[in-house]
Amino acid sequence: MGTANDKVIIFDTTLRDGEQALNASLSVHEKLQIAHAIERLGVDVMEVGFPVSSPGDFQSVQAIAQTVKNSRVCALARAVEADIKACADALKPAKDFRIHTFISTSDVHVQQKLKKSFSDVQAMAVHAVKYARQFTDDVEFSCEDAGRTPIDNLCRMVEQAIKAGATTVNIPDTVGYTLPGEFGGIIETLFNRVPNIDQAVISVHCHNDLGLAVANSMAAVQAGARQIECTVNGIGERAGNCSLEEVAMIMKTRQELLRVHSQINHQEIARTSKLVSQLCNMPVQLNKAIVGGNAFSHSSGIHQDGMLKASNTYEIMTPESVGISKTKLNLTSRSGRHVIKHRMESLGYQASDYDLETLYSDFLALADKKGQVFDDDLEALLFNIQQQDQQDFYRLDTLNVQSGGSEFATSSIKLALGDEHKIVSATGNGPVDALYRAIKKAIDIDFEVSDYKISNKGEGEDGLGKADIVVAWQGRNFHGYGLDTDVIKASGNALVNALNGIRRAMTIAELKTDFKQQAAIDGQGQV
Repeated sequence: MGTANDKVIIFDTTLRDGEQALNASLSVHEKLQIAHAIERLGVDVMEVGFPVSSPGDFQSVQAIAQTVKNSRVCALARAVEADIKACADALKPAKDFRIHTFISTSDVHVQQKLKKSFSDVQAMAVHAVKYARQFTDDVEFSCEDAGRTPIDNLCRMVEQAIKAGATTVNIPDTVGYTLPGEFGGIIETLFNRVPNIDQAVISVHCHNDLGLAVANSMAAVQAGARQIECTVNGIGERAGNCSLEEVAMIMKTRQELLRVHSQINHQEIARTSKLVSQLCNMPVQLNKAIVGGNAFSHSSGIHQDGMLKASNTYEIMTPESVGISKTKLNLTSRSGRHVIKHRMESLGYQASDYDLETLYSDFLALADKKGQVFDDDLEALLFNIQQQDQQDFYRLDTLNVQSGGSEFATSSIKLALGDEHKIVSATGNGPVDALYRAIKKAIDIDFEVSDYKISNKGEGEDGLGKADIVVAWQGRNFHGYGLDTDVIKASGNALVNALNGIRRAMTIAELKTDFKQQAAIDGQGQV
């Protein structure tokens, strides 16, 4: 289908389908960081939330719509007017935006979940698309669980959605059920049987329950689909979504065969993958295609011999093509600002991406501690600075921990709470436990630590330690992270980071309550 070298639209749903599967919600600041990275990556459309679901989601969609300029911002809505209106309100700051509305079409969903007839569901879909067109001329409609929908019903739904004004129609394999030949056949049948299909872009959204999301998406492209919905690192519900980096590199590496292309900036892939992994607290498996730690490693003696003679013997793409630098330049405290600036430029960062003075100051402090600083250390420092760009209410000013010589560890801290400071001591079963007990004594939040881990984010045995923590509060999970050569300090900063997230959530909840109360006073009813 289509002409030679057609463009395939990349629709990224990391911040919607990907984010909803995380064990802790992202803050608005974190979502903005990811949105800007995805924008630099060159995606055509980014789906950034489900505005009607919560005040926090509405706020994050609105914030992204205000700042992202080079990708079209999209939000999700069920096929009901309240959802669609929430999308329109949240997306209003954007110059151009897309509303994505959906409804189930498979028999099992229509009969057991919606408890309606297919005709009723079709009428709801048509009404939703027409209503969304009142706010934008870019409306996408999805047939949820299309992979298990009877083909006659699917053809009818696609035709009616396009007739109602949908400019993109998405065919999801919602539960990852179909095989590539089967899914490609569904797309081919739609092109053969739906009379007005040339009036819309056909999209696919494949899940990875059987490990076939990427294969199904590429089969659909070969059958004529021209939009792929995917996520960075393949994150998402259950086994995840179609992996953005994999389909992007498949189209680049096999362009001569597929005769399609995307506008993805491939050299941003590795950096975007790393950022999403860190902020979402989802490590990338070592053998993950394209971005895994072993993706460009060669262990077999035969493979290594071939690589030494010619890299293309066992390497169909280079690490540099996805933004992985083979150069490892070690820097010391004698390195000047110009060296740091040059190194950041060679890693792909622009001067506007960071403050040189702040980065250089942190670099010198780290170099004094560990002697040599490597590329990974520099990027870790930048990541840490970016997390501190927002005003935090809680700040861990000083800490002193004693452990090892007695039955209990003791921790003494000075914690800032806005303009106030508290000095608190506590004992615990170990240094981190003592530290966390001291922080808990200093604040008025009832929380529980549900997950905690330490990882190395720099080079060598004296690299930067990164602490990741998940904190439960009122039925919600909050992810926190801290970075330092001292893992105890990193652990303390991680907890404080999570607590600042809880406090921001409390502020949003208070604003929502005040708004409802004022609306009732004004006689405006519910929000």
